[in-house]
Amino acid sequence: MIDFSHFACIDWSGAKGERQKGIAVAICEPGTQAPQLIHAQRRWTRHDVLSWLKDELPPATLVGLDLSPALPFVALGSYFPGWDASPPDAKSLWKFVDGIAADDPHLSATSFVQHTEARRHFRHGKGDTGDLFQPGKGRLRETERRQSLQRMSPSSCFNLVGAAQVGKSSLTGMRLLHRIEGAVPIWPFDAHRDGGSLIVEIYTSIAAREAGIAPGRSKMLSGEVLDKALEKLGVDAHSPLDRYTDHATDAILTAAWLRRVAIDDTLWHPPGLDAVRMTEGWTFGVR
Repeated sequence: MIDFSHFACIDWSGAKGERQKGIAVAICEPGTQAPQLIHAQRRWTRHDVLSWLKDELPPATLVGLDLSPALPFVALGSYFPGWDASPPDAKSLWKFVDGIAADDPHLSATSFVQHTEARRHFRHGKGDTGDLFQPGKGRLRETERRQSLQRMSPSSCFNLVGAAQVGKSSLTGMRLLHRIEGAVPIWPFDAHRDGGSLIVEIYTSIAAREAGIAPGRSKMLSGEVLDKALEKLGVDAHSPLDRYTDHATDAILTAAWLRRVAIDDTLWHPPGLDAVRMTEGWTFGVR
């Protein structure tokens, strides 16, 4: 079991623009106190999050980052079949995306998804689907396939359309992860440093489900609903917020969930992890 002094959740966003209403950060210490939002009045930029992780993160913090750190690889043996430049592993993918999108502001990834070869693999909009986008929902990582078997509804990172799309947040997240490289280890790609911090991928719907929130009804837009969910996790009532958004409540609830489940050794060693450890990664909490 790894000991941590703090537990944090970052609800991420891949939306356009500099300051993101969809980013929220919450943190807590061991115990039963509800997590607190960090800079609750601020609209975070993605660069703000990068700076916080590199320069302000309390020692020995377990950070849950709500994004996919890689694209599907294992099923077809490549991120981008047919593209000679397709990277061999996740860290190379982060560098690859960051390099092609280097001139895009705010850690966005527009240049990457518009690249002649890359765009063939993505669904961009109605009537604009790349010829190599897998029909239906699109390709899934192994951890996402496992989520489907557990009656969750993961989306393909190759889908850039609709409310459930996760492609933009994942690609902007890969630029973030590339720039974090060496500052904070990222599970399962890096070994954890004794006594240090660690970043894991999380899926806020897992926390919501374990807090008794029914699938499809995970938006918590009032203090009463949030407290009811926190109580299911054995957490005290939260300090009232000036404004309730699903991003803020997701961050608070998921930080509390992460504190609760981090002691479960089976979550650190799920079946099938070794086969995808360096290419696709894994969502913490998926068994």
